[in-house]
Amino acid sequence: MRPGDRDRARATAPALRPDRSADRAKAESAAVHPHPHPSPRARLDLPRVKRARWLPEYDPEAFGRLSERIARFLGTGRFIVWMTVVIIVWVVWNTSVPGHLRFDSYPFIFLTLVLSLQASYAAPLILLAQNRQDDRDRVNLEQDRKQNERSIADTEYLTREIAGLRMGLGEVATRDWIRSEFEELVKELEQRRVFPAESEEGDR
Repeated sequence: MRPGDRDRARATAPALRPDRSADRAKAESAAVHPHPHPSPRARLDLPRVKRARWLPEYDPEAFGRLSERIARFLGTGRFIVWMTVVIIVWVVWNTSVPGHLRFDSYPFIFLTLVLSLQASYAAPLILLAQNRQDDRDRVNLEQDRKQNERSIADTEYLTREIAGLRMGLGEVATRDWIRSEFEELVKELEQRRVFPAESEEGDR
């Protein structure tokens, strides 16, 4: 092969090679976006499918009632008495029994941990019970307000009706007025009977 032909072949070789960079770009885009078309949207006339949850589900209403019961028990004298008895028995047992029978020696670290745990759970339960009570009070106040508004409206309506009846009765002849009119007529008739008799005697 002549030197001129060799140079000419080298010049035309890149044009005959396949474009590997374009194929590589297509492969990378296919790996990143395996589905070129987006998935269709869920239909709005169908209920949503529940997703899997890692946390356990619970009934808020049942949990709220349980918290109210616990809060009521924590606010009673029975709880204070039982807690005092338990603490006294705990301290006496761990100070008077032999060492191999003690499970919480002085300074009673386990007892402190138990009381701290009890307090840490009691505070949120009491707050939850208070929030539920506040919600009930708010609903009761709203119902009382609506009831008061209805009562005021009914009272105003009855007041207007009574005033209208009084105004109407003012133009109607009452029993006392009719009686007074009859009495005046009777007196007038008696006077008419008396005066003609006296006039006849005077003429004689």
